[in-house]
This record gives sequence, C-alpha cells and structure tokens, in this order.
Amino acid sequence: MVVLVKPNLQLGSKAMDGNQHKVEANVLLLGAENVGKSALTVRFLTKRFIGEYGDIESIYSHIDKTDGREIALNIWDSLYPQSCETTESISDKQLQWADGVILVYSICDRSSFEVVREQVQLIRQTRKLSATTPIIIVGNKRDLLHQRAVSSEEGRLFALSADCGFFEISAAETYHGVLLVFHEILDLIKESKALKKGMVGIKGIVKSVSAVFGKKRE
Repeated sequence: MVVLVKPNLQLGSKAMDGNQHKVEANVLLLGAENVGKSALTVRFLTKRFIGEYGDIESIYSHIDKTDGREIALNIWDSLYPQSCETTESISDKQLQWADGVILVYSICDRSSFEVVREQVQLIRQTRKLSATTPIIIVGNKRDLLHQRAVSSEEGRLFALSADCGFFEISAAETYHGVLLVFHEILDLIKESKALKKGMVGIKGIVKSVSAVFGKKRE
C-alpha cells in the first residue's frame, strides 16, 4: 500500500509548453541517516534493493521519459552526520541547486521524523528555496509495521500542514511505490517550472504595458 497526499500547486501539468521536449530536474534528498535515502534512490535507478550503504554523499544522473518528454534527472543523495545540528544539515548551495526536495524518515524511528519536521521548518525560514519549489515527505520502511513509531496519520497531517506531498512506502518491498514518489516530484517540478515561466511572461507584459502608457502620458 502506498499513502499519497499531493501539495497544493496552482497549475496543472498540461500548462507546460508542448514545444519544450527536454526538461532538467534537480532533486535533493534530505533526512536523517539510516532512513533509506540511498536505498530509495538506487531502487528507483536500478529497480534493485540494496540495504547497506557507506557514508557517501552522491549525485546521481538519470535520463527518464514521461509523456514523450525526455527528462535529465539529477538526484543529490545528501548526508546527515549524527553529530550534525539540524541548522547545519542543509546548505544554501543545496537549496539553490534544487528544483524539488524529497525528505525521508523511517516510520520506525521517531527521531528521524523530528529531523524532517525541523528540516522543513528550516527550509521555510531560510527562504532560499522558491515558494513554488515542490517538497515531498516520504515515510519509509512500511514493511516494518510491527516496529512503527510514527503513525501514517501523523505523517500525512504534518505534510498537509506544511503544504508538502506525502508518501508512505517500503523501498525494500516494492519498486512501484518508489517509482510513484519520483514521478510525482518530476510532475510537480514541471508544474513549478511552468508556473515560474508564466510569472516571468506576465512581468514582461506588465513592463511593456507600463512603458507604452508611460510614454503616452509624457
């Protein structure tokens, strides 16, 4: 089972420019250690589940295709050292690079959920991320229900309150749930880019109109 909540973006994906055949998307993965960020990424890229990873920060590149459009996807799998303060866990460089953010916690580890709550709050406070940049929260390790420490309802309600998407999945059990997460963030990034493009176009029109009427007044 995959639990899904969508954030409130004000533009449908059909608003993308039909002539724009290639899209580049930078996705930043955040969250505490040992929550399955790397497993989630590798599962998406290879369909294989690998449970153990070293403390390595990586950026993966992948070409995907949706709706006949080629997408160059870059995934920044970030580290969260145990000795790290939450305020130091996200750099300005990461936020400026990201077109979308996925924050991962383990449903078996309440402290990892608190890390995600703090990181979402930090992202909102720093304002380094555009207001239209999509954020998805993922509760991983759903296969370990007998060890659950964070309820599905609590995760879903927090995501709603923070205007974030929400999934609860098991990277270990199913590829399908992981695929849904990444396809959702890609769809939201396309919507966000179209929205930004529309805003730039509107600003240009307003400037042109202002210039015309300003000259007439002279």
